[in-house]
Order: sequence, then C-alpha cells, then structure tokens
Amino acid sequence: MWRNRLLSGFPGPFLAVWFLAGVAYGQAPNTCVDCHSALDPPYQVTQEQFSHDIHAQKGLTCASCHGGDPSKADMDAMSKAAGFRGKIERQQVPSLCGRCHSDAAYMRQFNPSLRTDQYSQYLTSVHGKRLAKGDQKVAVCTDCHGLHDIRPPSDTRSGVHPLNVAQTCARCHADASYMKGYSIPTDQFADYSASVHHEALAVRGDLSAPTCSTCHGNHGAAPPGVGTVQNVCSTCHVFQAQLFESSPHKAAFQAASLPGCVVCHGNHRVSRTSDAMLGAGPQSVCLQCHIEGDPGHQVAGEMHQRLTALEVAITSGDQLLARAESSGMEVGQARLEQDQARDALIKARVTIHTSQVARVDEDVQGGLKIAAKAYQGGQNALAERNYRRKGLGLSLLTIVIVLIALFLMIRQIERKPS
Repeated sequence: MWRNRLLSGFPGPFLAVWFLAGVAYGQAPNTCVDCHSALDPPYQVTQEQFSHDIHAQKGLTCASCHGGDPSKADMDAMSKAAGFRGKIERQQVPSLCGRCHSDAAYMRQFNPSLRTDQYSQYLTSVHGKRLAKGDQKVAVCTDCHGLHDIRPPSDTRSGVHPLNVAQTCARCHADASYMKGYSIPTDQFADYSASVHHEALAVRGDLSAPTCSTCHGNHGAAPPGVGTVQNVCSTCHVFQAQLFESSPHKAAFQAASLPGCVVCHGNHRVSRTSDAMLGAGPQSVCLQCHIEGDPGHQVAGEMHQRLTALEVAITSGDQLLARAESSGMEVGQARLEQDQARDALIKARVTIHTSQVARVDEDVQGGLKIAAKAYQGGQNALAERNYRRKGLGLSLLTIVIVLIALFLMIRQIERKPS
C-alpha cells in the first residue's frame, strides 16, 4: 500500500540529487533504497547505484537531499515532521548542492582540497544566468555529474572525467533540436573530435590536453569573447602569446575585432600546424588576409623559406647519419647535435608569431650552424669507415699473400729429396 501511494504521489525524474548529510549507508536502515530499488525507471534507485555514489561512500543518504526519515518503514518516513521534501525541481538543484558544497567548514571534513566556490561560479555562468531567468533547459549540476551514482572527476566512469567532458557537453550542445532557439552552432563536438587537442587527450591519453571546460570553464562556463581568446589560449601556449604581443597582427586584429589565435588556428577544430600554413599553397592561412605581393605575404614567404631551409638541412643530416650508423660507425655526438638543430627549428616555428623575419632568421641560422656541424660529423664517420675498409682490404691482401708464400715454401720443401 505504501509503495502504491509512493508511486502516485512522487512525480518527477529527480528523486535524489546529492546525498549531502545524514547517516552512513549500511550502518542504519534505509527504507528509501529498499523501496526504490524495486520500482521502474525513472523512480528506480538500486543499492548498487547508491553504493557507487561518492556521497554514499562518505556516509550520506537520500534524506540529505530529500529529507524524511529513512529509518522508518511507514508513511511517517515521508512526513512533513520528518522534513520530507520529495522531488527536487531543476530550479532548486544548484542551490541545494551549494548548501553543502559552498560550506568550506563542512566540506573540509570530507575533502580539504575541494573548492567551495562552485555555486557562486555557476551563478555567473551562462547556464546559471539563464536558469535564474526561468530557462529550464540549461544545464544544472545533475546534468553533468549525474543523480544517484555521482562519481568523483578522477573516476573514468564520471561524466566530468577529462576523457568524458566533451561527450557530456555534447549531449546538449550537439543536439540541434534541443539547442534550437539559442542561435549557437551545434557542430562544436564534431569539430573538436577532429582537432589536435582531442587527439592528444583521447588518442595519446594526455589528460592535461584541452577539453571544453579548459577553455570555457566548468561551473562558471562562459564563451570567451573576441578580446579574451588570446588569454584563454595563452594559459597553455605561453611563449606563443608573448611573441604575438610584439607582432603587427596584435594591433591589426584588435582594430578589426578579430579573435586573436582563432583567426589562424580555428577554435574547436584546431588542426595540427605545419610550415605549409605560411606558404602559398592550399594550406596557407596567410592568404586569408594577404594577397600575393603585399608586404605581409612577402614576410610569410620569407619565413617559410627559412624554415624549409633548416628542415632540409636536418633531413639531409639524418639521412647521412643513418648511412654511417648502418655501417657500424658511432655517431652519438652528431645525433645530439641533430636534436639541438631540431630544437632550433621548433623555436623558429614558435617565433613566427612575431611575424618578424629577422627574429625567425636568428633562430634558423643558429640551427643551420648546428646542423652543418652534425652533417660534418656524419661525413667524418663515413670517411673513417672508408679508411677502415681500405685498411681491412690491405690487411686481407697481405694475409693472402703470406699464406700463398707459405704454401709455396711448403711445397718446395716437400719436393726436396730426403
């Protein structure tokens, strides 16, 4: 009878949000889970789900969010006297979570390193501002973190684990029908999936690589404006941003209200960079703004020529050293010098953000000197190889002559009469 009354009087999918105060699960009766484990979704909350939840593992229960008395097995468990709140409306979710997660003294007993500004950050976000205006479609805590099986971000099964953040955001932002009316694109996830950032994160497993929350924020999610894109990118790409500050592009982009780094690299679909981006071919990004023959186009061409010259020198050195190594020659020092030349090339590729040929040329010339030294080392190794081969040939020839002479002497001795 109690179960039937519960079904008819307990509407809504949000049966429990976060278990943020109460008695340890497993140490006291929990009639909430006893009953809800037998119900059909969305009302079903099994003991297995509940045991995986980080709040349950910290000793919190359903009553922490929904109120009531889970130790009682009658309708008094859901009475007003027991503080029963029942369904948590979407509008109430952030403030309910914030009731504990904004209390530094309370949260310290569970995790002293956990931030307690999530709720205040959420109020400043696009999601929080729209929710305050009555938009029920925007994300609240449970949309990203889950309901009854909330796991810590370090858990790979969590929706906010770095490997899963993009898919979590995409549940709304890649759904064209759901996002209809917001006047923003819905191809961000598709673009990001083809980006070098996604490759680093999902393919190479680099958890420090950018995902949605890295650039947009998490609880304080807000799209970076035209004037702040460079600041977002510079949190990782520090040197590139510093060099860009001294380039003529800085003032030109500001005057034209262009969003810094995005102009050349894109935003969500950030492709792997190459020297061809400076050239005159189909991969050129300079041709987006510059026409052939203008000063900017000439600067790009000169920088491309210098980078190409250093790369060719390094490639030639690699080929020469490979020949020497395959002949058994020791070229360790030359290999180290090749690595230094490669470092110079990387530095020059970063320096192009200044758009100053002289500064790029300075790095390139340093790399060319090192590459030439390594190439000479390879030539010396091959000369040594040839010298050794000649010496070995002469030695073998001498041995053969001696053997023949010995053979003839033995034959002559054998022919003498005894």
